[in-house]
Amino acid sequence: MLPAIVYVIVVLYLLTLLGIGLYSARLVKTDIDFMLAGRRLGPILIAGTLAATEVGGGSSMGVAQKAFTDWGLSSAWYVLTMAIVFIILAFLAPKLRSTMVATVPEFFAKRYGKENHILTAIVLLLPMIGLTAIQIMASGIVLSILLGIDFKIAVLIMGAVAVFYSVMGGLWSVTLTDIFQWVCVVGGIIVAVPYGLKVVGGWDTLTSTLEPWRFSITAGIGWETIISLTIMYLASFTVGQEYIQRYFAAKDDKSAKMGSIIAAITYFIFAWFPAILGLIALAYIKMGHTIPYIDQYGTRYVLPGFAVVALPAILLGILFAALVSATMSSADSDLVAGTAIFVNDIYKPYINPNATHEDLGKVSKIVTAVLGILSILVAMFKINVIVKVLMFSFSFRAAGIFVPYLMSHYWDKGSRIGSFIAILLGSLVVGLDALGIISFGKWGAVIPGIILSFVAFVVFSYIFPDKQPKTFQEVFQT
Repeated sequence: MLPAIVYVIVVLYLLTLLGIGLYSARLVKTDIDFMLAGRRLGPILIAGTLAATEVGGGSSMGVAQKAFTDWGLSSAWYVLTMAIVFIILAFLAPKLRSTMVATVPEFFAKRYGKENHILTAIVLLLPMIGLTAIQIMASGIVLSILLGIDFKIAVLIMGAVAVFYSVMGGLWSVTLTDIFQWVCVVGGIIVAVPYGLKVVGGWDTLTSTLEPWRFSITAGIGWETIISLTIMYLASFTVGQEYIQRYFAAKDDKSAKMGSIIAAITYFIFAWFPAILGLIALAYIKMGHTIPYIDQYGTRYVLPGFAVVALPAILLGILFAALVSATMSSADSDLVAGTAIFVNDIYKPYINPNATHEDLGKVSKIVTAVLGILSILVAMFKINVIVKVLMFSFSFRAAGIFVPYLMSHYWDKGSRIGSFIAILLGSLVVGLDALGIISFGKWGAVIPGIILSFVAFVVFSYIFPDKQPKTFQEVFQT
């Protein structure tokens, strides 16, 4: 049984999220307000929401787990590679923003027509339910462990909170809660490190207890994985609606660029702390102690388990709120991203072309609620088949869409057929790998998929050029 203050802090955290949702509702009148926060986000808001979006369960508990098991300190690269990508995106952001679209599929609609629009909308929308469900599931597991309640009840609580504030304020709610959640995550995990070191006897004891290779910054993870992660994140972040939506929402190019750089800096700092906590927990085990949760729930929960041992009650409450924050901040982003694609790229062009911005704002709230309920159901009942199918489609965007999307901002000779075939072939590589027909080992299927997509885009664009080609400038700057 945990100290009462832990439960109080977590409950206050959840109530704060609900309060932010109610406040944000005042800022939302139209679909642009809901999907893009009225294109009014400054650099600090951009930085906070970018940073919080990706630091989910994998970047906190997952990094600690990999440090605890087979990657050691080099597990920090799981987050460091994201920081590198945010630096790259800082310089791409002004060009991407210049199109003034709301979603990536809308870019393809204007640049390459209906077929590419529908294909990219489907490929980018399907993963959103699965991604939202997985994050809500992770939040539910943490809450059920913390409160000792049934998993389904915990999922229902966490899902209801995320859906409520997302419905109320769209990207405004997501952004403002992300700032709060990011402070919780960074503060909770960083503060835990000195307490953890104290429990095991300090840094010198830690280094003498564990094997030297565990303190290498590359030995555990290996350069192949580092390079592969960087390329995968670059491809995924560039076309993923939950990331690129932030750049589209910036009030100007400078805000988008500076926000991305600030987010990268916070990632460079944060990356090491969950990794160090994983090493501290391993040393604690090697000293003959036990850690709660990991025997019952597995090594993924070594971070919250060790926190119970190492932290005083108030800090333990903050850390548990931080771990819930980590997954919640990703769930809400995926939810609003899915809504943006459905409303902007399916409902508006094909169901109700005459809808006003105010109408679309109301529809956005309804769609968010529906997608949220579906995600909660998938999470509650752990419908693994659905999750696998949706996550399978998630890989498509990195392998197939990245090349034609990014190149089309800089290369005017791309064609409709070239883009369509590039998306299909790049995605096919991921599909064949998922089915076990081909395998690319440590490198994974994304990099070969990107290479094939690039070749297909260039070759088929030359073979089948558009009959009335338009330059990027003519499409987006006129």
